[in-house]
Amino acid sequence: MPELPFDDEHAPLYSLGQVAEMLQVRQAYLRRLDEHDVISPSRSSGGQRRYSRSDILIVQHVTDLADQGMTLIAIRRILELERELADVRRQLREAHTRLGDPT
Repeated sequence: MPELPFDDEHAPLYSLGQVAEMLQVRQAYLRRLDEHDVISPSRSSGGQRRYSRSDILIVQHVTDLADQGMTLIAIRRILELERELADVRRQLREAHTRLGDPT
């Protein structure tokens, strides 16, 4: 049975309005996150923002950080560092696997 789009956490299925309503934030807030390159949702053929489930989780994380008083510049850097850390951890797991160490 083929995988359906809503099964894919990266499928851009949700509009700006839907995400704003889901997360109880203003649409302008979501636009600002995009304008400051904190989160870059996909675009429909008409140019409208489309969010995936993965994007929505990131917006929730960003909102939590903003609620703690972080600026958008700081949040963008935190997200970059979190991605780098995840990549280093993945590389370390791969190296352990190649060496026969399942750690």
